Amino acid sequence: MSQPKHILVLRFSAMGDVAMTVPVLRALTLQHPEIKITVVSRAFFKPFFQDLENVNFYEADLKGKHKGVFGLYKLAKALRKLHFDAVADLHNVLRSKILKSFFFGKRVVQLDKGRAEKKALTSGASFQQLKTTHQRYAEVFETLGYSIDLSHPTFPKPQVLTDKLKAFIPNKNFKTIGIAPFAAHHSKMYPLDQMEKVIAEMSKAYNVILFGGGAKEVSFLDSLEAKFENVRSIAGKLNLNEELALISNLDLMLAMDSGNAHMAAMLGKKVITIWGVTHPFAGFAPFNQPIDFALTADRNEFPLIPTSVYGNKFPEGYENAASSISEAEIISKIKAVL
Repeated sequence: MSQPKHILVLRFSAMGDVAMTVPVLRALTLQHPEIKITVVSRAFFKPFFQDLENVNFYEADLKGKHKGVFGLYKLAKALRKLHFDAVADLHNVLRSKILKSFFFGKRVVQLDKGRAEKKALTSGASFQQLKTTHQRYAEVFETLGYSIDLSHPTFPKPQVLTDKLKAFIPNKNFKTIGIAPFAAHHSKMYPLDQMEKVIAEMSKAYNVILFGGGAKEVSFLDSLEAKFENVRSIAGKLNLNEELALISNLDLMLAMDSGNAHMAAMLGKKVITIWGVTHPFAGFAPFNQPIDFALTADRNEFPLIPTSVYGNKFPEGYENAASSISEAEIISKIKAVL
């Protein structure tokens, strides 16, 4: 079967999962410059793909004109006009399956999520490193005829900062770290009182930029900015393009098992992650990071970890598992990496 020249790539959410497609697509298009890619995703994620060669972006308005089965039919009808040869479904959910059903005669390969292996991991039947999500994405393209070597990645250069963004780096003589203390589930977060101690210590010798989103997060991060010198919060103040520009100039990102970790990794930054009831063995560690950059909860104290793949399920008493990682360990790791 001949190689497709134009591949439609489907990945609608979530932020971290979409960000993880970027280093794979960068490697694919650099190693196979003859290929054309069209990424179909939510409009919010378009900045992720802005510097990739031979990659176009098509907005899926899944809450508006592309909502529901009829909306997906309209989306499929519009996409067929792009004359793609094959579909790489990197999401493999009901919505993408419905959309693919309208692509009559097109070759389709979908992501193998490894559900059985992940169930064995979270049930305690096994405890070993599974394929990374990046590897699983790459295998989809390999099935379509394009091998991808992820072992020697390249990354974009740091973006030139505007005066607005330079204001978030107060001390020009210090290195700059980003800290993203929030995650989709509380069980994936480091306790905020402990994180405040980490921030207090790091701000003595580093610029600290705090990342977050919701109203409660904005309020908490603003309070830390007011409390400590050399600390700035971007929460509620920047759009995604501006956030990515600032991240590209960091020396290191400290994050949970969350989207911010993957955004920093796709830009080639050093990323230290903190893990609560989830674990990097499930395959969601940030791209191209040494295994010791992942700081995990104490499994002697919490032997059932990982309790779930996404952090949404855990037994009583596990909600603050990440607290078993000491502030000193985090601070020491940051200083060692920098």
